[in-house]
Amino acid sequence: MNYSVKEKIIGLFNDSYPPVMDGVALTVQNYAKALHKKNQRVCVVTPRAPKYADSSEYPVYRYASLPLPVRKPYCLGIPYADFPFQAMIKKIPFSLLHVHCPFSSAKVALTLKKQQKAPIIATFHSKFRADFERIFNNRQITDWMLKEVIRFFESADEVWIPQAAVEDTIREYGYRGKVIVMENGTDFPMDSDINALKRQSRQELNIPNGLPVFLFTGQHIWEKNTGLIIDTLALMNNLQFKMYFIGTGYAEKELKAMANKYGLDSKVEFLGTIFDRKKLKSYYAAADLFLFPSLYDNAPLVLREASSQYTPSVLVRDSTASEVIIDNYNGFLTENSSQAMAKRVMELIGKPETLKQAGLNASKTIARSWDDVAEEVLDRYFHLIRKHAETH
Repeated sequence: MNYSVKEKIIGLFNDSYPPVMDGVALTVQNYAKALHKKNQRVCVVTPRAPKYADSSEYPVYRYASLPLPVRKPYCLGIPYADFPFQAMIKKIPFSLLHVHCPFSSAKVALTLKKQQKAPIIATFHSKFRADFERIFNNRQITDWMLKEVIRFFESADEVWIPQAAVEDTIREYGYRGKVIVMENGTDFPMDSDINALKRQSRQELNIPNGLPVFLFTGQHIWEKNTGLIIDTLALMNNLQFKMYFIGTGYAEKELKAMANKYGLDSKVEFLGTIFDRKKLKSYYAAADLFLFPSLYDNAPLVLREASSQYTPSVLVRDSTASEVIIDNYNGFLTENSSQAMAKRVMELIGKPETLKQAGLNASKTIARSWDDVAEEVLDRYFHLIRKHAETH
């Protein structure tokens, strides 16, 4: 199917983008890669990253920013202080504006909508309340910020959510309009031989066969319930295992201190951000369990990445992210306590066939390629472009 709109560009807008490696940034990057691969004219609009040069096959337009000390490595975008950017961006002919964050990049998109009459799609990715409460520690400011967030979503032509359970959150924040579910994908290929994949990945990472391996990938922040993982591992300290934390965030130093306090230094390793996707894929494949007790995430990309490598996940029961998990079938659920989680994990590491089957089921039911997602995305994009053209 040929979706191309001549001389028009699809714009993807977000306040984070590599080298910031959070789930939404990677989602936007994968949207851009998949759309470009399908011969679409696409660009990304995002804040400038210090000492970073883009090298993608599609253009990335960056505007002025300031560092955010309270949320390293994020930056605060200030597009209206960047006059060369403003002069440049308004000359680009957009067919559609897809916004993944309701802050500075959304303001750029709203201005372009007024100037060019292009439709806006807004994807609701995050639980903003938790971020606002931690940063401002003031209920009135938090409530006001949430109203501003919802005001942006109400201005969009369509609102997307990455999985059905996320609707509860956006409704809680006050949005009353229609939502469309558009799932995320994974860029990791799925090897057909699970045994060879696991064995090869462990060899590449020098992990002994038979040693239980656990993994967490994502921002090292308290909102993701990362402290619960350390507390859980402390209850299992009489066992031999290896736990890898991949990523970075403001809580990283304190998480390391917790691990040290519990005497887990030889078993828990903090690897920082891994930019090499092939190496990151090896860690996913080498793990027996992906530990992700977050109550903060809506539809975590990392869960799909783990599933693509036949690694089942342990999530907290009734969390938004756990919607895709059928307990004991394509993953495992636990209560939100270190005692419950430790008991569940210790039971599972003694059942390798259960883990293997859950990993296989996860790959079939949770993982989905970005190429596949992009077909659905483009179908929806061009439906909206045609509909918008008919009414404007």
